[in-house]
Amino acid sequence: MAKLKLFLDTNIIIDLLADRKPFSNSAYLIFKEAYLGKWKLYTSSNSILTAFYILEKQVSSKQANSAIETIINRIEIQDLTKKEILLALKSKTDDLEDACQIECANKVSQIDYIITRDKKGFKNSILDVLHPDELLEAE
Repeated sequence: MAKLKLFLDTNIIIDLLADRKPFSNSAYLIFKEAYLGKWKLYTSSNSILTAFYILEKQVSSKQANSAIETIINRIEIQDLTKKEILLALKSKTDDLEDACQIECANKVSQIDYIITRDKKGFKNSILDVLHPDELLEAE
């Protein structure tokens, strides 16, 4: 059976790294299942940078660096390029960051789901979108 390919929105990564309760538990379980080989995880380069920016406001730069290094060893990162930004600007999605996430997810061959706590921001995605709890309940 093929592994599900999951594209994680920024909020899932921040939930895990910043231990944002009650959301961090779902984020932890997603990464745990991926570590156990059930899923393959993807995100955008922008998500990594945003997560670092937010995390660094809560902990030292050294701790933030360590956390980001751990995450990037467990997830595939899709670059956000000029092409994706231009496509996002022309999309029907109002929020540019969400539109860029959709375009980055579209670059990955056969993504099964975008995982986010902000499903309404992804309503124009051609890819299926799940809340982390929906993913975990379905499995």
